[in-house]
Amino acid sequence: MKKRKIISVLLLIVGVILSISFILKIQFPLGFEAYFKREYYKQFGSLVLSIELLIAGYYLFQEHKKANFTLALFGFTALLDLLFNQIGLFVSLMPLYGTIIISICALLCLWITFSNSFKLSPMTLLKTIVSFILGVFTELFFNL
Repeated sequence: MKKRKIISVLLLIVGVILSISFILKIQFPLGFEAYFKREYYKQFGSLVLSIELLIAGYYLFQEHKKANFTLALFGFTALLDLLFNQIGLFVSLMPLYGTIIISICALLCLWITFSNSFKLSPMTLLKTIVSFILGVFTELFFNL
């Protein structure tokens, strides 16, 4: 129980720090029309990843029954951002430090999820597929 809380607090701290960093990088346009352009919404992809990390860390802290699902969703989304950027599907707007930190957290979250380290609600094949598909949709929405 103590390890779970320590890991979840660390995930929450990383999520808060990255959220603040990513919010400060968002550029708000002056004209009304610019808010309806794709370039404006692309800026929020990094912020969405850090918010997913916050939610996953909170659920893990609370020992919520959806903790493993949210950890998997964050893990898949973060690693898909890196993968899609590397294969050239899109150019990720996430800075390098964010990519490194988020990738480390994603690997940790996926390991916690699939090893069921904290004896939370285990991941089924259906939950795994749904979290992967939601991760793909999230990445494609903010980056294409």
